[in-house]
Amino acid sequence: MFNWPRCIREYKRIFRLKKGDEKIISLFAYIILGDKMYAAILNKNLVLAIKEAEQVNKGFKKLNQDYYTCPSCRKRMILILSEEKLPFFKHFYQVRGTGEKEEHYQSKQLLCTALKANGVNAEVEVPLLDQQLRADVLVENKLAFEVQCAPLSETEFKHRHSLYEKLSIKDIWIVGQRHYLKNKLNRSKEIFLRYSPKWQWYYLEINPFSCVITLKYNILKAAVSSEISYDIKHFSLDEKGIANLFTFAPTNRRNIKYSSIQDQKIYLQKQITQKSKLGLEVGSLLYQLHSSIEDIPDELFLELRGPKEESPIITYLQKKLDDSKNHLA
Repeated sequence: MFNWPRCIREYKRIFRLKKGDEKIISLFAYIILGDKMYAAILNKNLVLAIKEAEQVNKGFKKLNQDYYTCPSCRKRMILILSEEKLPFFKHFYQVRGTGEKEEHYQSKQLLCTALKANGVNAEVEVPLLDQQLRADVLVENKLAFEVQCAPLSETEFKHRHSLYEKLSIKDIWIVGQRHYLKNKLNRSKEIFLRYSPKWQWYYLEINPFSCVITLKYNILKAAVSSEISYDIKHFSLDEKGIANLFTFAPTNRRNIKYSSIQDQKIYLQKQITQKSKLGLEVGSLLYQLHSSIEDIPDELFLELRGPKEESPIITYLQKKLDDSKNHLA
C-alpha cells in the first residue's frame, strides 16, 4: 500500500513545491496507476520509466543495474519493459513471502524483461492452441519458458509437454522454491530435467526476490540410491545474466563426491527388505542367481549414472542371468 502523505512530502521536497501546488495532482496522475509506477527515484532525482527504457534500449545502461527506489516507502523498484505497454516501475520486494502466485508473477516478468533487453522478441502469458495452453514466456514462437512454482503432477506435465511438441515449440522448465533440487532426486523433480550436449543433464531454478537463476548441470545419480551429484552456476536475472546463461560452456568438471560402497549396500538391503520396486527387482535377480549383495562387485557401487538411466547393479545382474541361461541352453 502506498503511503500517500509521505509520497506528497517526498515529491514536495524533490521539486520544492509549496503546499497546495496543483503540480502535485498532475504529477501523481501521470506517475502512479494502481500497482504500476511510471517514475522512481534514482540518486535523489526523479526519473521516468520511459526515459530509462530508452537508455537501456540504446545500450547506454544495463537493465536494472541502477538502484531505483519508491518515493513513498523508499524500497527498491525494478524497471519492467514491454512491447505492447509503456515501460513502468514495480516494487521489487513488495511481494516477498506472499506465496507462489507472486513468486510466479515476478519470475515471469523479470525473465521476460531480461530477454527483451537482449533484443529477443519475448512475451508473457501467450495463449496457444485455442487457449489449451498458455506459455509463461514465449520467445519468437520457437521457445517457451515454463516457470513452475506450484505443485505439478507428472500427468499434467506430460500433457503440457505434448502440446508444445505438437506446436514444434521447445519447452524449458524453470522451477520456483518448492521444486529446488537438493541432494536427492525424486519423481516429482525428475520431470523438470532437461538434456543438452554442453550441460549434460541440467536443472534450472529461479529466485525473483534475489534476482538469480541457478543452473545445476552435469547431474549424475548414485549407482543404487536417489542421491545425486552436480555442478552449480549462478546467473543474475537481468540482461547480462541471461546472456551469460545461454553462452555458458563448462570447461572443467568438479571432483565428484561418491557415496561409500557400504552406504550403497545398506541402502540396497533396505530396499529389498521393504520390497520397494527396486528391491523386488534386485531381490528377484539375486534369488535366480543364487547370490547375495556381497557377491556384487564393489566397483559397481561406485558407478554414477544419468538421472534417468537404470542402476548399473540391475544391468550387471540381468546380464549375468542372461549369460547363465544362454550357457545352459
